[in-house]
Amino acid sequence: MKKGISIWSFAGGTLAENFKLAKQAGFDGVEVALDETGELSLESTRADVDKIKAAAKQAGIELYSVASGLYWKYSLSSDDEKMREKAKACVRKQLEVASWLGCDTILIVPGAVSVSFSPELGVTDYDVVYERSLAAVKELAKDAERLKVSIGIENVWNNFLLSPLEMRDFIDKVGSDYVGSYFDVGNVLYCGYPEQWIKILGKRIKKVHFKDYRRAVGSLDGFVDLLAGDVNWKAVKDAFDKAGYNGWVTGEMIPPYAQHSETIIFNTSNAMDKIIGR
Repeated sequence: MKKGISIWSFAGGTLAENFKLAKQAGFDGVEVALDETGELSLESTRADVDKIKAAAKQAGIELYSVASGLYWKYSLSSDDEKMREKAKACVRKQLEVASWLGCDTILIVPGAVSVSFSPELGVTDYDVVYERSLAAVKELAKDAERLKVSIGIENVWNNFLLSPLEMRDFIDKVGSDYVGSYFDVGNVLYCGYPEQWIKILGKRIKKVHFKDYRRAVGSLDGFVDLLAGDVNWKAVKDAFDKAGYNGWVTGEMIPPYAQHSETIIFNTSNAMDKIIGR
């Protein structure tokens, strides 16, 4: 397995600075993120992206995936058609940026029934979310196929695609080799078991997030450092081995430490070495 770290695990700094820190901590790569504005954003040109690619190369860091938090604002399942079209435009830009960077996967949130940390988004009927999301991802799969960049659908706290069987069937209904699961180990803990998800999703898994979680907390405050929560990491690693997954695993530690924030990068690297057996 290759070991990466999410750009969201860093407390500020430029991408170039974060690439250097990730390398010092022993990571192979960094998962970058597309923002609305900023260093890597909807406004970024090919020349802007080439500078980021060069900075990663200089630091000895691989770029392999592009995440985005834009889908909490622009949802593929929104009741507002303009918002849905904006969300699709975001996915297309994300795919384009990933292709420029040489990344083979992007992470998206496919839609949301409701979001606990964004109550202003309201509640959308589950069946409506499913219909809209499936139609959008089928449409966007054509762009993914053209650019040869996979769309990874994350299992996330959106009250949607809540079981591995449902996630599996949703991906299969899209019917594209360029659409699969961006599987987040820690996000499953509040309603299931990651080792079961891995077994069921199998070859559909495109990329993986490592997080840990304490079930007894029961809220977003339950996310903790790797090895400090309730994830059965041995069972998870065994499930990945049986599924034949040997690709990138990305530590996604949100938020960073409030003090000496660089410490979380080194602690996460050490924990991931123990988990994957380095």
